[in-house]
Amino acid sequence: MHAPVACSFLLSFILSIFTITVRADNASTISEPTPFKLNDKAIVCNVVNSPPDEAIKSLERTLVETLEQKFEQLIAAVNKTAKSAVNKTAEASCKDIYDNHKSEGNKPYLLLVSPQKKVPVYCHMASLGTCGGGGWTLVMKIDGAKLTFRYNSQLWNNKVDFNLAGGKTGLDMQETKLPTYWSTHFSKICLGMRLGQQVRFIMINKHANSLYSLIADGKYRATTLGRHQWKTLLGSQSSLQEHCNLEGFNVHPRPNHRRVRIGILGNNENHCNSCDSRIGFGSADSSNVCGNVAAWRGDNGDKQIKAMGYIFVQ
Repeated sequence: MHAPVACSFLLSFILSIFTITVRADNASTISEPTPFKLNDKAIVCNVVNSPPDEAIKSLERTLVETLEQKFEQLIAAVNKTAKSAVNKTAEASCKDIYDNHKSEGNKPYLLLVSPQKKVPVYCHMASLGTCGGGGWTLVMKIDGAKLTFRYNSQLWNNKVDFNLAGGKTGLDMQETKLPTYWSTHFSKICLGMRLGQQVRFIMINKHANSLYSLIADGKYRATTLGRHQWKTLLGSQSSLQEHCNLEGFNVHPRPNHRRVRIGILGNNENHCNSCDSRIGFGSADSSNVCGNVAAWRGDNGDKQIKAMGYIFVQ
């Protein structure tokens, strides 16, 4: 084979292997082989009047330079694709996002709530009052003036979401129940209540696979915050009777009487059979599902406070 022909053929073959393109969506691909031309940039194979050894050396230099350039392009393209893939990977909780240094402030993020499903969920990355910061995952928002999340609502017992759009916003008045109710494990719960423009929070240290696992079966599970801590949710306006003080999840000491999914009950008598006061989320009362109700000698008088409730986990 003549030198010019051999040179052209060899370079054409090598370049066809290492032709790289980067698409607009940052995905890198190896394109179809591109025909080589004798007048391509930086490639000269005019060896007609050159001695054989000089032609071979010239070809070697050209090949080395060309391969180095193509390999640099390949490495850059692979790195760009890998970075893009990492950015598109969904985390399972807001804490994961925070811990992996991907936080962009308080806003909705795509969370992986099942192996095949991603859902936009509001993450509060800054401090939530006494709960602190570190990436809080929204689970529910409850309007005390509505019956959506009354104690007997099936939304406490099932794995059906409610108003996903409300789960993308922050501490507002939109109710929601997100897939994080049954998909997100945690070691801490942050409970908040809004009264006017003031939102106050308390934290429960509790390990669980999900909030669903704590509530759906209807079994009582105790907490130990104490009446004073529960009262801080509504500040100086809160009121509870002095006795009973039964608190936790699925608080229902007497069937078809005062009950609350998360909260505390009070009574003026030294037992829990006839409670007339409560602070909590998911009450059986048809007039106040989230907030504070007190009668019969509450420590701060009679109350009927309907609050907007927020439930986060971490």
